[in-house]
Amino acid sequence: MGTAQRRSAPEDGTAERAKARPGSGEPDGGLTPRPRGGDEQPLTSRTRTQQQAQYRPLWIEEPAKRYRMPDPVRRSAVRALIIIAVTLIQAMVAFFCTMAESWLAFPMVISSVVSTVAATWGAVDVLVTRQVWNQRYGVVSEPSSTARALRREKRAARRRQRAAEREQERIRRRGGSAGQLSHP
Repeated sequence: MGTAQRRSAPEDGTAERAKARPGSGEPDGGLTPRPRGGDEQPLTSRTRTQQQAQYRPLWIEEPAKRYRMPDPVRRSAVRALIIIAVTLIQAMVAFFCTMAESWLAFPMVISSVVSTVAATWGAVDVLVTRQVWNQRYGVVSEPSSTARALRREKRAARRRQRAAEREQERIRRRGGSAGQLSHP
């Protein structure tokens, strides 16, 4: 029971059970209209608390079912989408110019062919970028995964770095100087 519900509960200790939607502070889920007019009370701390308890968000955030695409892959996908959209527009303009027997038909057909090549390159670029990203940063469950070897090398380098730092700290604690060969 929340603070606002405790304050509005009867004093004899019995609690009323009201059927409400979960997350709502009202028995009917906040669907009853509130009276409007001059008989409204000024806001006090109690009414503010009740209003905060009655607040319901418009939507509830749900966790994403799919992870967000990595930045390089998303960039190449957006680039490919723009190129493909321009290619489709050029093809449509070329078609209409051809139907109208305009002088612009031939240049538009040539540019549509060039754009088709560029759109194909854009689509292949998305696939290649995605594959490269997966090989570098995503661990594939295979013994030959490049990402696993890179992570192993990075961990080993960090371990060596920490060991060197610990050794330097140990030398400093002992009070060793550069020219001292042994302890007195």
